Amino acid sequence: MGNQGINNGSKVSSKLLASFVSLSESLATATPAGRMVFPVLGAVAELERSLTVERVKTGLRNARAKGKRLGRPRVVVDAEQIATPCKQGRSWSEICNETSLSKGSAEVPLLACPKKVS
Repeated sequence: MGNQGINNGSKVSSKLLASFVSLSESLATATPAGRMVFPVLGAVAELERSLTVERVKTGLRNARAKGKRLGRPRVVVDAEQIATPCKQGRSWSEICNETSLSKGSAEVPLLACPKKVS
């Protein structure tokens, strides 16, 4: 959005005869100086956001280069631990409560197993 959003917002507020007044910074959009400072503040905010994104990407790149594993740890699930109660006709709710797994974590091993044709 950047400066355009701020500029559009100030144009809309001027058409509505509204102005922004900051008491702590003595800034008002009704004055020429205030109208000049508003886009500058928007540009500074946009710069700060871009720098933050750049720092995060650099940090992730460095972590990957050092061999760090990123993201949520994987859950190792024994397919037989899920298949047996499933074959007995137990509900997903019961299976998940017994194994302390989410439904998604419990379903993945069963989907990966080849189907036996009887």
